[in-house]
Amino acid sequence: MPRIKLQPLTSYQATFKVTVRTTDLNYGGHLGNDRVLALVHEARVAFLAAHGWTEMDCAGVSLIMGDAAVVYKAEAFAGNELVIETAATEPGRRGFRMCHRLTRPADGAVIALVETGLVCFDYDAGRMLPLPAAVAAVCAAPKD
Repeated sequence: MPRIKLQPLTSYQATFKVTVRTTDLNYGGHLGNDRVLALVHEARVAFLAAHGWTEMDCAGVSLIMGDAAVVYKAEAFAGNELVIETAATEPGRRGFRMCHRLTRPADGAVIALVETGLVCFDYDAGRMLPLPAAVAAVCAAPKD
């Protein structure tokens, strides 16, 4: 079976810390795949807020997720502190990508790499919108 291949960025624009909760575990006793996307969602909301935006008003447009790719690298367990590094990248005509790397500082393990495609959207009209220049500028900004 071919696997999705995501590569970490050389640098990211923001860092967020989270602690894996018992409710984040699956039947295998480790961080569940569905919870990885939920943690990345929290990082995305915090990233947008740092720029004065929300998912419903991102420089004048709403955002809708067009795709998501997750590559799992290691298990994480209840009580593990994780760092989620986040960057907005690849500005396009109607959207951009967000890249995330989840690591466990205690041992340096990379837990997962995640990329999501966000599309600028008008929920009332049910149609895509152009990417605002302010968002494109953040995507093009140098990563730390």
